[in-house]
Amino acid sequence: MVTRADENLLSTATSGSRAGLNQFFVQGVSPAMRVLERTIADIAPTDIPVLIVGESGTGKEIVALEIHRLSRRWNEAFVKHSCTGLTADSLAARLQCGQGVKEEDAMSGGSLFLDEINHLESASQGRLLSLLPDSTGMPSPGCHSVRVISSTTRDLEDEMRNGRFREELYYRINGVTLLLPPLRSRTEDIPGLLDFFLKKYASLFGRPEPKLSAPTRDLLMRHPWPGNIRELENFARKIVALGNEEVATFDLVSRNVPNAPVPAPVNVQVNGKAPARSLKEASREASRHAEYGMILEQLERTHWNRKRTARELQISYKALLYKLKQLGLDGSGSKDGQ
Repeated sequence: MVTRADENLLSTATSGSRAGLNQFFVQGVSPAMRVLERTIADIAPTDIPVLIVGESGTGKEIVALEIHRLSRRWNEAFVKHSCTGLTADSLAARLQCGQGVKEEDAMSGGSLFLDEINHLESASQGRLLSLLPDSTGMPSPGCHSVRVISSTTRDLEDEMRNGRFREELYYRINGVTLLLPPLRSRTEDIPGLLDFFLKKYASLFGRPEPKLSAPTRDLLMRHPWPGNIRELENFARKIVALGNEEVATFDLVSRNVPNAPVPAPVNVQVNGKAPARSLKEASREASRHAEYGMILEQLERTHWNRKRTARELQISYKALLYKLKQLGLDGSGSKDGQ
């Protein structure tokens, strides 16, 4: 199972092709994921509301997409709403409830994914409760029938006890709860996920697929992955873009091995001998690798927002585009938003 990597996830989900609906879901081999996948297969054909709980980066949206793909609504819309700042009017518009709602703004079925529902404000919680299908699955008067899938990184029972989440809404959205395990507790799944991401970004960037050494793979198995699958994906993207295993893994090495030395530059052998290089050439190569590493790290922090990356690196947007072109990353997966 993989995390959201591309802006085209939702357009893929609404394409109407069951086979291509969720090409980002990778089956796990760990016991926890095997159980989770069986549960997904069991509940997907029903319209029971689903609450997906897990740490950031564990792939909650991908699970929601997989539920939609396996459901009877697979050829209808999959619509995601972030609940941060989501208003009651926006909810009503999507579900086509009330007067003055434009037909083109409303869902006519399908699945509604409410991301981070714990961020929904109190007034909007009450409005959502009145709009959602009741316990029999019947929609509210004037509303379309939709499958509701919600996600959260918080313990909603704890949120209820502290008066931050409505009890009635919790039981309305919590037909079935799916608990997504963090990557550190299912390390058996790391090799399959890593190979998937390496292949994906090699294709996107037009680069050869890297063949990682045994020490690097061992390092990845020992790393705790606090950012979960999203962090693993970012690493795979970096190593494909840099094309240098030692440079790409330096940050992981330094975090997992205290006082780790800086890796030496890789020498290319010609007729069994390393070609002579001047100190200036070696310095230029090391500087270039360090620069590329900084650019990729900042792109990951800004979710590949190029304008924001240029500002934070204190270089011009034009200069960043030139450097991305040198990296072969002048278009793939980048955004220009503010």
